[in-house]
Amino acid sequence: MKMNSNLFVLFSTAFLLSSPIASAASKVDGDKPTFDDLQSPNIQLPNSKRFTPNDWLEVEAKIKVQLSPEPKSKTAKEVIVKWYVAVKNPEKPGTFLLLTKSITHINVPLNEDIYSSIYLSPNSIRLLTGSPRGGKNAVEFVGYEVFVDGEEKKTNTNKGKDKWWTMKSDKISEDSSIPLLSKNDTPFSIFWYDRYAEIKPDNR
Repeated sequence: MKMNSNLFVLFSTAFLLSSPIASAASKVDGDKPTFDDLQSPNIQLPNSKRFTPNDWLEVEAKIKVQLSPEPKSKTAKEVIVKWYVAVKNPEKPGTFLLLTKSITHINVPLNEDIYSSIYLSPNSIRLLTGSPRGGKNAVEFVGYEVFVDGEEKKTNTNKGKDKWWTMKSDKISEDSSIPLLSKNDTPFSIFWYDRYAEIKPDNR
């Protein structure tokens, strides 16, 4: 029995639209993450207040997103970067605390180098080191995963095995009491704006 031609076209179109082949393919290039200390910005105003700038820890990575076919906007609507930071446990030498945070970037330019970053506050650094300075000395491993349309497209780490954060070890334990912060939640939110991918506000 021959299928009605209109039904055949309808089913064929539906199959193509639902097929992975018809969806946009994506590729992400990403460098090894780096980290360093940044002093709190001290902006001089007519009524400036005196204070001693402390250190923030900044972790960042350069990434480049590609889509095929490329949309006319030359933009990826949403890219998620999930960060993993292993810091030295001040209570148990030789062990580490695993800190994690997902950053949702929106309106990401395609085929351009952009940066994603996360931060530790001076108070968190003090908690880890006993001092509000030198946060990078508390960091052992840093890694990240990049997701486009819910699919993992890139992972990288500053050292060690890829995806070290998935490996079971009695020397590392997850800790949610020390928050990793997005750039929007730091005094650096207004600085170097065009260097970094835009971050989706929490209330959107």
